[in-house]
Amino acid sequence: MRRFAIIGAVAALLAVIFGALGAHALKTVLSPAHLSAFHTAVNYQMYHGLALLILAVTNNYTASKFAKLAGYFFVSGILLFSGSIYLLTLAKWTLVGPVTPIGGVCLMVGWICLILGLVKGAAHE
Repeated sequence: MRRFAIIGAVAALLAVIFGALGAHALKTVLSPAHLSAFHTAVNYQMYHGLALLILAVTNNYTASKFAKLAGYFFVSGILLFSGSIYLLTLAKWTLVGPVTPIGGVCLMVGWICLILGLVKGAAHE
């Protein structure tokens, strides 16, 4: 769980940095639509960086199998969802467009795993 906490903290830090980049340096570079997509990627990266921290904090209450799965899905989701949007908006790599929804599904599955882990973990108290 410590590894997920570290990844979550780094993801949150990078989200703040990318958010500042989007708010200042990219305002004149990206179209409004691309800037909006970039901000969506930043927001989801922050939410799921925090989710990884929550996962580590709730470790004592979560069934470990589901907690690990949640962590892996959150990390994968951040990389695939936010990462593909960064590549689409900044590098114009349209090839990665189909990856974005896969990342979104990973994020959703991560939350489902966290919920299941909390339910299963609470059942063993």
